[in-house]
Amino acid sequence: MTIKALPPAPLPAVQALYRLREGNRRFSQNLRSLDTTMGQAARASLAASQHPFAVILSCSDSRVPSEFVFDQGLGDLFVIRVAGNVVAPSLVGSVEFAAAAFGTRLVVVMGHSRCGAIKATLDFIQHSVDAPSENIHDIVDRCRPAVESVVHAAGPNVDRERLVHEAVRANVRQSCAHLRHGSRLLERFILEEGLLVVGADYSLDTGEVDFFDGLVR
Repeated sequence: MTIKALPPAPLPAVQALYRLREGNRRFSQNLRSLDTTMGQAARASLAASQHPFAVILSCSDSRVPSEFVFDQGLGDLFVIRVAGNVVAPSLVGSVEFAAAAFGTRLVVVMGHSRCGAIKATLDFIQHSVDAPSENIHDIVDRCRPAVESVVHAAGPNVDRERLVHEAVRANVRQSCAHLRHGSRLLERFILEEGLLVVGADYSLDTGEVDFFDGLVR
């Protein structure tokens, strides 16, 4: 009789967050874990199944690859990338899929410094500079409520760099709130199974990730 191995128990959200913090600490210090799963053996072991310990919803920016930023290997992260780390139905569905199919209990929405989508949204709000296509404008529209709130609160004389920084973080908070309250499935996992949605901001200059929204106190 063949006995099938049971899948590993889902990693609790707090432990998953600690693992991401430690991985980013290594990355920002130009280190790499010897335990990071890579290569042919890793591909073979993961061919039949996967058990990612965290979901990362991040921007598509080429300078922000989550597996590098958190020093993780094949099969560790379920990564969803979209310009401006915005939330739309298909993206919510992707998060729901990971939470339901793999038992992943940590979701991180990660923005980054000098985000092009946020700059484009600011240009539209402040200078009526429209996006070059309807699809890009859809991304701007999804960022717009969060960015507008920052613009209105800041007033006319705020430094542009500071404004972008605050708008990036406001947009992350908006996406986190959408995931927490825009999905009945995720709401149930949050209430009953310890799922955690956390917002983060990645610095292109230092390589460090600041987790700033939704942390367990």
